[in-house]
Amino acid sequence: MNAVDFSEVERKYDVDAASVLPPLQDLPGVTWVDAPVEHSLDAVYFDTADLTLAAHRITLRRRTGGDDAGWHLKLPSGVDGRGPDERREVHEPLGSDPELVPAGLQDRVRVLVRDGVLVPVVRLRNHRIVHVLRGETGAVLAEVCDDSVQADRLAPDPLRQEWREWEIELVEGTPELLDAVADVFAAGGVRRAGYPSKLGRALGDRIPADPPAPPAPPSKSSTTGALLLAYLDAQMRVLVRQDPLVRRDDAEAVHQMRVATRRMRSVLATYRDLLPNGLANTLGDELQWIARVLGAARDNEVLHHNLARSLSSEPAKLVVGHIKQRLDTHFAADLAAAQTAAETVLDSPRYFRLLDALDAVIAEPPFTALAKKPARTVVPGLVKRDGARLRKAVRAARVVPQGPDHDAALHEVRKIAKRLRYTTESALVLRPKRAARVVAAARLVQDILGEHHDSVVARGVLLTLGMRAFIDNENSFTYGRLHATEQFRGAHLESRFRSAWKSFPKSAL
Repeated sequence: MNAVDFSEVERKYDVDAASVLPPLQDLPGVTWVDAPVEHSLDAVYFDTADLTLAAHRITLRRRTGGDDAGWHLKLPSGVDGRGPDERREVHEPLGSDPELVPAGLQDRVRVLVRDGVLVPVVRLRNHRIVHVLRGETGAVLAEVCDDSVQADRLAPDPLRQEWREWEIELVEGTPELLDAVADVFAAGGVRRAGYPSKLGRALGDRIPADPPAPPAPPSKSSTTGALLLAYLDAQMRVLVRQDPLVRRDDAEAVHQMRVATRRMRSVLATYRDLLPNGLANTLGDELQWIARVLGAARDNEVLHHNLARSLSSEPAKLVVGHIKQRLDTHFAADLAAAQTAAETVLDSPRYFRLLDALDAVIAEPPFTALAKKPARTVVPGLVKRDGARLRKAVRAARVVPQGPDHDAALHEVRKIAKRLRYTTESALVLRPKRAARVVAAARLVQDILGEHHDSVVARGVLLTLGMRAFIDNENSFTYGRLHATEQFRGAHLESRFRSAWKSFPKSAL
């Protein structure tokens, strides 16, 4: 069964044993309230020994009883503009093993848990009385729950607590209904709960501190280190957000995650003197590794799509042999291998240690003295250096004769343009208009030469498949036509690059 994923909007209120739930039928929009229904709920909460999930305000539980028995994963909504009352909730069936967390839920938190082990940390037994609020058409607007809770913290220091709370969860109602309930409760002296969740309260003195806030947005007066730190933090957040989607074979997430790793690698290379003992180079090598593994599957799909489109545009009488079948078979095998490699890498200790290292740099950057200097005096020089490398690479490519070495030289130009683009992005706040022009120009060069590289790779595939067809006594005429088409496309793209280069900004920042 597939996981069920939806938004949860709720508020909790602390009450004592003598509190009486006020009338609910007079709330705005409420037509009637169903007769109360009682449930006995028993939930075991899972986390790592050091409470990694709780530190990120994530709860994972297996609950029996009630009408939604199963595994529940609750995550912050992660959507700008959503209030603190909203969370994402994912459900999966109970399964047969009460201590085996479903693989789909593990994948959603693996980027945070890494190679930590998920174990039971809290058990909650809850006697719940549910009051369903309905609107004019009978639609369920919200559920008000009266919970009497017994909580047992399991380790390392056992702790038992008991309390009572009221909880209102929206179903089809509006946030205004939540506010109306809050007003009614407040009139009776009832206030919001002091803990974000039942789990938080059950953890007692072991509840982790709030996760670190992102670095302050950089400004023209920021230090060089602040610029680097803000950029790394933003890209790390992209990586953490995309990782669970990559594990579910989301092609766009693969692209976004790879771009994030490339951005981090680029700025680390440019700002390398801000970190000691070659740390930037070490992190950059690992980021390059993960980007290469992630990109293999997407590059395979793009290349397959391009060649299939080129083949479909050929006149039917000029398509001879089993070309489509050979293309499909070749790319299917490559894609399967790339996907397997990506899945293996994302669960590898090497990947987890890279995440640990990036977290450590962002949390407590071991900056050199250069990082303390004003960005406006240091960063323009760094960007200028990258711009000079790009111009040197372009000059070098011009004198390399046509052939594999020339194609490799253009590919090197593309990589340096990409680095210039990302480095300049990190410095947009210093000189926005000038930096934006450089970013746009570098991106254009990167895109054109990216297509050129795709054409070079396509020619290699066509040559290989054409030779195999020839050996198998098949007519390889169409492979030659497609190869010539890619040669023409490559020459056209190189011409476009030369035109784009003529208008490339002469100065960086």
